[in-house]
Amino acid sequence: MTHSILIADDDVQIIMALKLLLKPLKFNVVVAQTPAQALEYAAKREFDVALIDLNYHADTTSGLEGLALIAELKQLDELLPIVVMTGYSSVDIAVDVMKQGASDFVQKPWGNDRLLSILQNQITLKQSRRRGNKLEAHNTLLSTERSTPKSNIVAHSALMKQLLSQLEKLALSDMNIMLTGENGCGKSMFADYIHRCSPRQPQSFVAVNMGAISESLFESEMFGHVKGAFTDAKTQRIGRFELAEQGSIFLDEIANIPLSQQAKLLRVLEEHEFEKLGSSKTQTMDVRLISATNSPLDVLISENKFRQDLLYRLNTIEIRIPPLRERIDDIMPLAMSFLAQHNQKYQLSVIGFDEDAILALQQYEWPGNVRELNHMVERAIFLCNSDHICAQDLGLQVADVPENIGITSLFEQGTLDDIECELIKQRMAKFDNKALETCQSLGLSRSAYYRRLEKYDL
Repeated sequence: MTHSILIADDDVQIIMALKLLLKPLKFNVVVAQTPAQALEYAAKREFDVALIDLNYHADTTSGLEGLALIAELKQLDELLPIVVMTGYSSVDIAVDVMKQGASDFVQKPWGNDRLLSILQNQITLKQSRRRGNKLEAHNTLLSTERSTPKSNIVAHSALMKQLLSQLEKLALSDMNIMLTGENGCGKSMFADYIHRCSPRQPQSFVAVNMGAISESLFESEMFGHVKGAFTDAKTQRIGRFELAEQGSIFLDEIANIPLSQQAKLLRVLEEHEFEKLGSSKTQTMDVRLISATNSPLDVLISENKFRQDLLYRLNTIEIRIPPLRERIDDIMPLAMSFLAQHNQKYQLSVIGFDEDAILALQQYEWPGNVRELNHMVERAIFLCNSDHICAQDLGLQVADVPENIGITSLFEQGTLDDIECELIKQRMAKFDNKALETCQSLGLSRSAYYRRLEKYDL
């Protein structure tokens, strides 16, 4: 791995000697010949270590310029290791530079092995501190947000087995994935599954509910801020993208990002770099992006509420998570899984479901999908009076109109909405839920088609 080093010294021969020493180790060397130039470079980018001289004028031996430079570099990056070198060594100077924030001290002329050892040790220490800070920030984040579910995905239906197989293949790539689907169908769980199947699995998976981040805090939450960036910024904060470095970030409810902040997210996705709020220093990022929405983004784009160019960056590939009513073979395995979880949680011993309850579960439309099923099972185990849950315990309201009733029967007993809903369902099945073909066959615009999907909760 290439490391970046900032060298500050006004002696050209010293600079040339250091470049020759560091070249075989493939250091990315940036040279400054004045303190002002060093500060300019440090303000624009992040370095793994700084190697600086204390004196910058031939007739100066006080080291005051170097001491001031240490303090200002630390203001820019408190984690930056600073190694000081000077031709005038004394115990007092060594104490002063360490008090000011330097990490180590070498005297000119230096021993090559010792200098290289010091630089490597300081780089390693910085990496450890950064990991520690990220871990602390991540633990704080997990203590204030509900973590992504880590339970195994139940996939008994052919539809779900096919979906998992597709996700496992996509996980091996770095392309951005957008998950679409109704509320409660488990998009966050599938995002976590993609991360766990990817080469990034050893690194962080950071989930962010975009609907819970206010417009005023967007930059601070997503990109972090430096101390003093605003009135209450008493310490430096690590943003979500930095927390997810070399891992995956999951942006849930992506449609809720304020329009004013969408351009900032677009720039990060295009250029793979960002700046903390209050800082001009650009940081690069290596993050796998997964997003999710249950909103028709095409409609939001037509209403100028969502940027089309941002959508193109988010959905390199779009994966639809099927609702529970399309995966009937998974309903009972899911119900039994939830029953086991709640039995363990509440120290109960409900064995299962009777035949009437099973039939009711399979016939219900599940507008709340897997989340609704989980809550329903949790409620039913407290309402049942035996070791089996019956249909009455579930409290389900199964629709009077059978699911597969034909259009002809609906003409006789259904409302206009019933007829339209059934027609749309049949066309969706015919065209394998492909929006463009379905809406064209119905003679609808895409926006009109999505409005009907939302109206009938399809």
